[in-house]
Amino acid sequence: MKATNTLLAALPLLATLALAGPVSAETLLIERVQEENPATLPARGQSMAQVEARHGAPAQRMDPRGGQKSQWPTINRWVYPAFTVYFENTRVIDVVANKADATEIGPKPPIL
Repeated sequence: MKATNTLLAALPLLATLALAGPVSAETLLIERVQEENPATLPARGQSMAQVEARHGAPAQRMDPRGGQKSQWPTINRWVYPAFTVYFENTRVIDVVANKADATEIGPKPPIL
């Protein structure tokens, strides 16, 4: 009797799994970034000149943000095909990998 109740309880789960269809794999941006060599990205503290000398001119130099008050530093963003570099004044403070394609799951694109 107990085995029959267990089987009946499991039937909805089995039916759901049977109807689920094929499994598709998604690429997460964080997984791809963890596999990449961090030496290929600009390092924190590098100057704008050092980044440009090593990686060339960016595909896009976005308008600076901030700087209205002395305690709000100016943030510059340079967009390269594989990553976006964030500068505080003229020094790198962060580098963020861009999505490789539209199917990759990751952060939203930068606000223009």
